[in-house]
Amino acid sequence: MTNVKSEPIEAVLFDWGGTLATWHDIDLYSVWRSVAELIDDARAEDLAARLVRAEESVWLRSRDEHVSSTLEEVCLLAEVELTPAALTEYERQWHPHTELEPDAVDTLKSLRDRGLKIGVLSNTIWSRQRHEDIFARDGVLDLIDGAVYTSEVPWTKPHPEAFLAAMRAVGLDNPARCLFVGDRLFDDVWGAQQVGMRAAHIPHSAIPVSQVGHTEGTPDATIQRLSELPTLIDRWDNS
Repeated sequence: MTNVKSEPIEAVLFDWGGTLATWHDIDLYSVWRSVAELIDDARAEDLAARLVRAEESVWLRSRDEHVSSTLEEVCLLAEVELTPAALTEYERQWHPHTELEPDAVDTLKSLRDRGLKIGVLSNTIWSRQRHEDIFARDGVLDLIDGAVYTSEVPWTKPHPEAFLAAMRAVGLDNPARCLFVGDRLFDDVWGAQQVGMRAAHIPHSAIPVSQVGHTEGTPDATIQRLSELPTLIDRWDNS
């Protein structure tokens, strides 16, 4: 634990994949191959390869330039049009990878009971509606005070504006009173600390080498479970 600031925590902002949602390794080609079969089975291998290259290119841009993207842009870059059936298959393929951590609901409720604001900041190509449908499915949508999905703003983490937008989304204006929780030392920890937020790291995700950025932050705390957050915050606030 390093450089803990004296400001009381008023908001906890979460990354989504690998933090609120359990990390899973993804075979991106297999996902897109199943989708491509419903677009043009005879050309499925080629379409899937193009979609993989397009998606990887936008994530590399996110890493290096912190510029956001959308699912629609991925398809445009790949010169592939998703049919309604293909989109349904895409969402079905991703469904198992959207499950919440087992202690996520109880942790969010505990933070709310302490009067803390809860926010989400996710690097994503998916729409707000897609994420809200997932949160509603899991019974946590009403526990989230504000969310920023990078598919609808110009930047991705670790760009400072992404974190400041998430802070404003929950009604705060002082980064020192925000704790960011994430699984990535570049996007989440280093990014949050650059704007003056504290950062807690959950080191459970196998971050692809191609997505590791130029700097790794040193977290203010490392936790193994989301359920450790209330005790961590209490300790900071009482120190």
